[in-house]
Amino acid sequence: MDYRLYLVTGRYDFSDEEFLRIIETSCQNGVTVLQLREKEVGTRRFYQLAQAVKAVCDQYEVPLIINDRLDICLAVDAAGLHIGDEELPVSVCRRLLGPGKLLGVSAKTVTRAREAEATGADYLGIGAIYPTATKVVTRPTSMAELQAIIRETKIPTVAIGGITEDRIADFDQVPVSGVCMVSEIMLAADVAAKVRRVRKQVDQLAMLKK
Repeated sequence: MDYRLYLVTGRYDFSDEEFLRIIETSCQNGVTVLQLREKEVGTRRFYQLAQAVKAVCDQYEVPLIINDRLDICLAVDAAGLHIGDEELPVSVCRRLLGPGKLLGVSAKTVTRAREAEATGADYLGIGAIYPTATKVVTRPTSMAELQAIIRETKIPTVAIGGITEDRIADFDQVPVSGVCMVSEIMLAADVAAKVRRVRKQVDQLAMLKK
């Protein structure tokens, strides 16, 4: 699984057409995995949007991860699910998903990361590394804590939270498997150019786990 450039979606004020166009452009230009995150919509709306996004991801062979909603993940046959602390236990999600789908878990501490790995997580999302406006309540995760989590676990780790093009170099000596971005890509004036530049920088990270 290639986690190098992990796009987490944000809806902002986009129409469906604009939203899907950004996703397609991102997939065309170097995003390696995409997570659909919808916090404010009902189940049917989420399902319909997930179907449309999956069609785009499938076209470009980019795995689609669904945020939080195990039912939506299974309903659209997405590649996997990503959960935080408020969702079903990791072990329950693992059992319901079965062995064929990816399960990502958000972790801020070594304790949470170890627990997630032991109970079925395939990868960890670590952060927020920097202050971010995409989540109202978040506790920052230091670079030292990120390094500790990587040392103490064996599954892939992706860094998330406030990561911008200018901050990618901060991870040059951190053996992450990839970086996650939201607004840096979703709100870019030129999405294609932004993704190409970011992907090039990520590919040049000295300790990137491939």
